[in-house]
Amino acid sequence: MPNILKAVLFDLDGTLLDTAPDFAVVVNRLCQQHGRAAISYEAIRATVSHGARALITLAFQLQPGEDNFEPLRQQLLALYADHLAVNTAPFDGIPELLGYIEHAGLDWGIVTNKPRIYTEAILLALDLDQRCSTVVCPDDVSQTKPHPESLLLACKHIACQPRQAIYVGDHRRDIEAGNNAGMKTIAAAYGYIDPDDPIENWQADYSVAHATDTIAILQAYTGH
Repeated sequence: MPNILKAVLFDLDGTLLDTAPDFAVVVNRLCQQHGRAAISYEAIRATVSHGARALITLAFQLQPGEDNFEPLRQQLLALYADHLAVNTAPFDGIPELLGYIEHAGLDWGIVTNKPRIYTEAILLALDLDQRCSTVVCPDDVSQTKPHPESLLLACKHIACQPRQAIYVGDHRRDIEAGNNAGMKTIAAAYGYIDPDDPIENWQADYSVAHATDTIAILQAYTGH
């Protein structure tokens, strides 16, 4: 296996970065503005990977297409734009993992369903924007995860064959996207895991309980 790996790609929310603390603030700020009861941090954390629409459904019991749904979603996004990287930080072990990847001479990048306007601002705030070799957002593709288009585009950006890359994610759609692209996949069990959709059912090649557990998997491919 040594020397066939060239890149490690990450999902963003719930895999590379813990963004739930900032989402908790803005969701409850929106609830307060509309006279709604606060939502628990645990409930928000479990919903973050499903995006802003799911957070509106959680907080207001509304479905897309219902009256007030879209205005509330836009209000949430506006609040989030002003509170992007206040409490957001890499998950425990991610700095060490990225350090290993870079020391091993591998590329790393981000493939996310988070719009570029938010993704780039967060990466800039956390001084990660110049370290990653590629960032692919839904703005860049016609079909988002679990379709493999975004992962294949990331490979194109870094001149890497899909079989030479590993994708790490905390949601079934991440693993499906990686599998569909022909990559090895790692399920991030430390992330925002849906309790109704256990990792064991995702068909990932590997699962890690802590970000640094990924290093041992990569060492099997790099030989160091």
